[in-house]
Amino acid sequence: MPNPAKPLPACPVETTLTLISNKWKVLILRELLTGAKRFGELRRSIGAVTQKVLTAQLRQMEESGLVSRTVYPEVPPRVEYSLTELGFSLKPILDAMWSWGVAYQAQSR
Repeated sequence: MPNPAKPLPACPVETTLTLISNKWKVLILRELLTGAKRFGELRRSIGAVTQKVLTAQLRQMEESGLVSRTVYPEVPPRVEYSLTELGFSLKPILDAMWSWGVAYQAQSR
């Protein structure tokens, strides 16, 4: 759940934007909708994101309750990221963004 030390905005739209406030978070959500991914898989599939930025975004999303991090007791350690139920509940929003983007691309050609 969100960090109680930071009060949420009164506006529900602003609350949503606070949780998925940049393109990296949206792209992380897009990638994790298809299932759990390791850090390297996420980084490759997202593109130009740096390791530092991806780590920071994943930590913020974990603190917000959108992403869970699972560490497997192996050598070398294996870490996977997946969406929580709360994170997966953002799917309709991402689907709407996809549909809007497709329509915009078609109109702009």
